[in-house]
Amino acid sequence: MANKARNQSNMPNAHLHELFVDELRDILGAEKLLLKGLKKMATKANSEGLRSAFEEHHAQTEQHIERLKKVFASVDLSPRAKTCKAMEGLLAEAEEIMENFEDADVLDAALIAAAQKVEHYEIASYGCLVTYANLMDHREAADLLSQTLEEEKDTDVKLTEIAMEEANVSQ
Repeated sequence: MANKARNQSNMPNAHLHELFVDELRDILGAEKLLLKGLKKMATKANSEGLRSAFEEHHAQTEQHIERLKKVFASVDLSPRAKTCKAMEGLLAEAEEIMENFEDADVLDAALIAAAQKVEHYEIASYGCLVTYANLMDHREAADLLSQTLEEEKDTDVKLTEIAMEEANVSQ
């Protein structure tokens, strides 16, 4: 990576390149881990709306992975993921929730809380990546990453709506 950064010394803010690539690899690893986690969360969800939201986000996550591959290509790199320890931790916490809460109403509320923690991690990651891409004039990468950032924000809003309309209130 250091050679790549040196070769792109004419790029604005080239000092961010190695960080940008590391963060790209991290979020690619995170998205791949999330695919498995969303399947489990969908099977545990009691509310049809929540199950549907998890299934929809699973399909969206597959698109995010494909989009990340395009981001890597746009900066002349092969897409290579690294282990995302943060996502591992967030999904381990979700697993713990699924084991500890059996009451349907409480489980759905807990699943939403776990999923929103994941979303907030993704929002933070994609927000940083968009900033770095813009600072280095990686326009195509910035556009692709911005699309995913907006989808992650939309998912967070959707989860809040499900929480407030279904999971967090007594029926």
